[in-house]
Order: sequence, then C-alpha cells, then structure tokens
Amino acid sequence: MNIFEKKKAQILELWVNNQLADEGLREDLISNEELRASSEELVDILVSTLNEENINNVYSPDFDPVLEILAGISITRARQGFSPRETGLFVLGLKEALLSVLQDIYAGEASKLYSESLKVNKLLDNFSMVMFETFIKGREEVILRQTDEIAEISTPVIRVWDGILALPIIGTLDSARTQIVMENLLQEIVETGSSIAILDISGVPAVDSLVAQHLIKTVSATRLMGAECIISGIRPEIAQTIVHLGIDLSDIITKASLASALRFAFANLNLEVRKVVKEKVSR
Repeated sequence: MNIFEKKKAQILELWVNNQLADEGLREDLISNEELRASSEELVDILVSTLNEENINNVYSPDFDPVLEILAGISITRARQGFSPRETGLFVLGLKEALLSVLQDIYAGEASKLYSESLKVNKLLDNFSMVMFETFIKGREEVILRQTDEIAEISTPVIRVWDGILALPIIGTLDSARTQIVMENLLQEIVETGSSIAILDISGVPAVDSLVAQHLIKTVSATRLMGAECIISGIRPEIAQTIVHLGIDLSDIITKASLASALRFAFANLNLEVRKVVKEKVSR
C-alpha cells in the first residue's frame, strides 16, 4: 500500500478539513492545533505501517503502534468529556479521506477500486471499534472515580464538640457506602479520641431491612472502638417502617432529631450548655 505513502499530505488535509468543517466539532474541548497534531501523528504511523500483507489482517502486530495511539486519544477524549459518537467519528473521518484518495488513484478501474475499498473499510471499521471500546473503558474509569469522590463528600465526619462526632448521611445507604461510612467514622474516632458518635439519617429517604442492617453494623463497629453510637433523624414514617419490618433497635440509642442527640451526648459527658444573657453596662 505504498500508494498511501505518496498521498500522505493529501490524506491529512482531507481528514483535518473534514473534521474542522463538522458542525459537531468541540472547539471548547480541543483546539485546532491539537486536532491537527493528533491527526498527523496517526496518519504518519498508519501510512508507514500499511502494506499489501497486513492490510488484510486487522490483528497484525504491525498495527500495535496505531492501536496504542488510538487508545491514548480515546482515553484522553473520555476524560475531556467527548461523546462516544464524537470519538467514533474521528476514525470514520480518516476512512472517508482514505476512500476519497483511492477514488482518485483508481479512477476508471472499478474492480480494483472496489477490492481496495473493501480492505480499507474492514481495517478502519476495526480501528473504530477498538477506539470505541477503549473510550467506554475510559468513561467507566471517570464515572467510578467521580462516584468515589461523591461518596467521600457525602459522608463527612464532623467534630461538633470535644469527644462528640456527627456523621450526617444523605441518600441511600448501600453496602459499599456503609463501608466508607464505617472507615471514615472509625478513623475519626481514633484521631480525635471521641467517645460518642451520632449517625444522623434524616437525609436517608427510606429505611428497609437492608439499610437497618447496615446501620446496626456501623453501630457495632463504633462500639468495638470504645465509643457509643446514637442514631438520630428517626422520622415518624421511618419509625413505622422499622416496627412493621420487625427490626430490633432496642439496644441502640435513637433520637428524633440531631438536636436531641446532641443534648443526650452532652448529658452523657456531664456537659451543660447554657445561654448567658449579658447585662447592659450603663454609662
């Protein structure tokens, strides 16, 4: 396939111009210079790699450098926020440029044009699939990282007083999140030497048997660290659900509100908070 080597500059210009003319071009995510640089790198390695033997073997090791470049572009675009369609069109645009050059080369040779076009189609379609698969993996990594970050943010352990910690839980409490809650809470108990921890579930939309079991596990782990655990934010509907499900929380201190839990914690630590009214000083 040395014919492409001679037409490398033409292929690059066709491809880049097609990308720049696309209405869906994301100039907010990639500059024209970056687009041309990545396109030129891929064209150079692809054209120098292609030959009559490997073009019929999409799994040829010769294409490993090409696939490596495509994988890098896919991962980068996944992290930048490109859509799967926008990423897939990157390779499909290259195929269009290659087919256009073939039409010029084999003008008047319909049979030769057909056979060579089939080879290019098969090869570039395979590259497109590889790029798409890599993109999906990259997006999954981004989503998992964001999920972990959100979980960390949504389970803050707050030091409300010396010896008293509070952990407001907002959203559904599943197994993975329970593990994060326990780890953060136990670590903070060790670092602060706190003896009371308050789990406020007023932001939990519903409590079923599974959520209750997660709460019981957290309370048990806290007690093993030598701290007492209080569950606050027990709304009337949650109380009814717990009773209906027959869940036994009798050995766990529960309060209707965070304020009530704080009052209990203060009393447990023999602390008293009083409002002091300062007298006005007359001049």
